[in-house]
Amino acid sequence: MNILGINAYHASASAALVCDGRLVAAAEEERFNRVKYAAGFPGRAIGYCLKCAGLTVADLDYIAVARDPWARIGRKFFHAIRLPAFARERAKAWSASANIPEALAALFETDAKPIRAKFHRVEHHRAHLASAFFVSPFEQAAVLSADGLGDFASTMWAIGEGNRMQIRGTIAFPHSLGIYYTALSQYLGFWNFGDEYKVMGLAAYGEPMYLDEFRRILIADGVRFRLALEYFTHSRHGVEMTWQDAANSPMVGRLFSQYLEERLGRARGSNDPLEQKHKNVAASLQARLEEVLVQLIMSLRKQSRSNALCLAGGVAFNCVANGKLARQAPFESIFVQPAAGDAGLAVGAAFYLWHEVLGQSRRFEMRHAFWGPEYSPAEIKMAIAAHNLYEDGFAVKEENEDRLAQLAARAIADGKVVGWFSGRAEWGPRSLGNRSILADPRRAGMSDILNRRIKHRESFRPFAPSILAERSAEFFGSSKPSPFMTVAYALRPEKRDLLPAATHVDGTCRLQTVDRDTNPRFWKLIQEFAKLTGVPAVVNTSFNDNEPMVCSPSEAIDCFQRTHMDMLVMGNIMIRKPGSPIDKASLEPGSRHISEVSR
Repeated sequence: MNILGINAYHASASAALVCDGRLVAAAEEERFNRVKYAAGFPGRAIGYCLKCAGLTVADLDYIAVARDPWARIGRKFFHAIRLPAFARERAKAWSASANIPEALAALFETDAKPIRAKFHRVEHHRAHLASAFFVSPFEQAAVLSADGLGDFASTMWAIGEGNRMQIRGTIAFPHSLGIYYTALSQYLGFWNFGDEYKVMGLAAYGEPMYLDEFRRILIADGVRFRLALEYFTHSRHGVEMTWQDAANSPMVGRLFSQYLEERLGRARGSNDPLEQKHKNVAASLQARLEEVLVQLIMSLRKQSRSNALCLAGGVAFNCVANGKLARQAPFESIFVQPAAGDAGLAVGAAFYLWHEVLGQSRRFEMRHAFWGPEYSPAEIKMAIAAHNLYEDGFAVKEENEDRLAQLAARAIADGKVVGWFSGRAEWGPRSLGNRSILADPRRAGMSDILNRRIKHRESFRPFAPSILAERSAEFFGSSKPSPFMTVAYALRPEKRDLLPAATHVDGTCRLQTVDRDTNPRFWKLIQEFAKLTGVPAVVNTSFNDNEPMVCSPSEAIDCFQRTHMDMLVMGNIMIRKPGSPIDKASLEPGSRHISEVSR
């Protein structure tokens, strides 16, 4: 049975394909159209998923869409009367979503042969919950979804058991942890869609001096919370959103009120300097979110017989809060899948249909994030030829896998920055060893080099380490797997001198544990680095430069050429820029120059 899951006409448009209860492929539309958080219809992502499985649209049995216009219909009508402009904007998205069958037919030109698949709509937060629990390793778990807004709800929690979830509660518009965090991020001058993670990083540089005020802004009582709406505009004017346009990144209009400025002072302009006050506001914002989440999770634990917790929704990307939950919440294990935000709705809708609607048993666990496109050696060589790298003086050589790991590890140990392109692309926003930029975590100045020369981003944003799974306890005091870089762990104080470039100012790391079974090639590279340095970890940041993570070999080469990376490894081919010294050892027998390799 083939089920296509779709998140369409919403931020982070995406598609996922589940065949006989197992995930086969999943990808965000942004990877193909190169627009960050692209909304609109995920036509290219759908095409990729079908191609990956060798299917056509005629082979699909079901199509699960992560939107239900009938969910909370009474509340929607109520707010439509109060907020007609907002209602008109939401109606455009609902109308576009209703036309998904026509969009699919047009995409695959099936007018003469109608799509036979049955369409099923899944409420936004039910899809989020399913995206976490049904791919987790747990038979039983408490499950929480929290984000800005979807189908007029912001939060939902449930108890999962086997192939069923029992919904235990919902918090509806206008109260929202996501809107709370986005509004205050805007107040701090971070207006781009998705900028909340920047504020999370900034918070570590401040003190929660405004926490009393933030307890008035966000009010919580056990599992329930509410916003003090006078600090916000969305309950009076709605939320200005652009979700239908795939050609531009989504946008959200102003959410904070004049009253908030009266209480906290004038909002920071996007180009204004960051003062200590702004860092303290960020720290207060983060601290209050953590307090509320801990209360909510504590209450949820009382309702649950399980020692496991699954998280989804945009709030689940707050790895600092997840770290707090890992330390304080009474759960033994926490699972956050790699595309916890709205992209994950495609996976969730498909698995919700498989389990909750069709009643099928569970037979899949998401142990890795590599569900995107993969490129053959021939395609990589074609991209190299198309970019004229050999003719332009680049050193281009083919090596065997073991030798490549040794050479890349040596380059990283020598302070070089290496682009690492391997296998299938990651699902979700984190680079996890297949579309990564790698560097030496022992060098205190490396984070500045990466921010200034490669990533062109704010200096306060931290980098993350990828560490051999079997040695993580030495550095972090925990052997729990963290394969998706979704939880911040405290680094042991005695190890901080070994990972200065991968440790945030608060002593935490957004950790990825690398397992030999799930990514042997990346594991081998880190192992070689450990042999050279004694440190079983590398700095790992996403392979991009203010753009979506690279997907194809051509995009990897483009990014390599326009930044100050020193080496690019694609498959079994190593590339250095003109004038870069070539290791004499790399010319030993077994190393082949690309000119000797068929293109």
